[in-house]
Amino acid sequence: MPPLTLRIRIQLAIFAVVALVFGAAMVFGYIRLPAMFGIGRYQVIVNLPRAAGVYPGGNVTYRGAEVGRIADVRLTDSGVAAVLSLKSGIAIPSDLDAQVHSQSAVGEQYITLLPRRDSAPLRDGDVIAADRTTVPPDFDAVLDALHTGLNAIPRDDLKTVVDESATAVGGLGPQLSRLVTDGAKLAAGARANLGPLLTLIDDSKPVLDAQAESSDAIQIWTTQLATLSGSLKQNDPGLKDLLQQGAPALDEVRQLLDRVRPTVPVIAANLASVAPVLVTYQPGLEQLLVLLPQAAATAQAIVLANRDTQQPYRGAYLSLNLSLNQPPPCTTGFLPAQQQRAASLQDYPDRPAGDLYCRVPQDSALSVRGVRNIPCTTRPGKRAPTVAMCESDADYLPLNDGYNWKGDPNATLSGQGVPQPPPQPPLEGAEYDPTTGGFTGPDGRPYTQSNLAPGGQQPRDWQSMLLPGN
Repeated sequence: MPPLTLRIRIQLAIFAVVALVFGAAMVFGYIRLPAMFGIGRYQVIVNLPRAAGVYPGGNVTYRGAEVGRIADVRLTDSGVAAVLSLKSGIAIPSDLDAQVHSQSAVGEQYITLLPRRDSAPLRDGDVIAADRTTVPPDFDAVLDALHTGLNAIPRDDLKTVVDESATAVGGLGPQLSRLVTDGAKLAAGARANLGPLLTLIDDSKPVLDAQAESSDAIQIWTTQLATLSGSLKQNDPGLKDLLQQGAPALDEVRQLLDRVRPTVPVIAANLASVAPVLVTYQPGLEQLLVLLPQAAATAQAIVLANRDTQQPYRGAYLSLNLSLNQPPPCTTGFLPAQQQRAASLQDYPDRPAGDLYCRVPQDSALSVRGVRNIPCTTRPGKRAPTVAMCESDADYLPLNDGYNWKGDPNATLSGQGVPQPPPQPPLEGAEYDPTTGGFTGPDGRPYTQSNLAPGGQQPRDWQSMLLPGN
């Protein structure tokens, strides 16, 4: 027998996988093998007065959806017991009615479960009593009753009814057809939306009960409405005057709104711009409101010490001890002296480029309440002079300790980094002999320089001034 090729092996593997998939679908989807062994199922017994056509394998529905099968039908002393095998994943209230229905006039019978109210779910072994079950009437008995009824009707009278019925609906075929078609569409729509429809029916009871319970309140409301209508009738002249004067008043209000209309959007836009700032600085505003009462108390205490006394000076009780130049003013980070303006000038110049503030270490004693120490609201624990630095990962870099001016305003103050000195080339060394004055240079050549050591003598020949010694 020739060996199997790789292609044949792949085809056999694919065929085996497909066979397994279809076999599993057949076992679990059609045959429902787990359900045959009771896996994922529980049983409930329904006591019926008679079989009414139910049989093992019939459907069991709950609110229009299939929830199980009829596992067995057996006789009892008082009637028939139908054993229902229900799915465990669907919670069905235990307070319910069980009804036997037929899918058509000659179709198979099934059992539908109709809940009465919300209650604990059904459990394995529960029994639905016979007084909560209904079965359709026996078809033979219906035919016998129909035959008896038809025989009781005189033939002439029956003919008259049929003739009159033909006269009543004669020519109404299209309308009746449309009525039947629309009724079928309505029923189909109700079936498609069965869940919401059942929810509406179940939830309508509390609403109707509330209406019934509030009948007294509705009656009081209608009584008060009648009283209000009577008051309006008695004050008819005043109401007419209000309606007559209301139009000019509304016109004045409209004119007022027209006059403020140009400014209202500007105010609203400004408030919209201020609102995010207030939200961002909410902790600072809260702290300000907390400190405001203490600040007001401190300000009042200044004039409270010698009030209502015989002191010659009454007013602010302060001791103005001037501490001039302690600490000295900060000059680092500002314009140099030759670019600063005299304080006596009254015009206003253009704002210098860059951020002007005291650029010293944050723990320096100079200008401790300066902008460099402003806490970042969005970054707790960080202090920075600008919002951009607060939002970035960059850290604050000082220029110097602040006692001497440093910095180029056109560079450091415009957002660039702190200027650094240019890198210096690395220094090279050589071993020097002080007795002879000889050493080897970086180029590998020997040189002589006798005056490098202490006490060395400068060569006195003119050749040493032109050429290095060797």
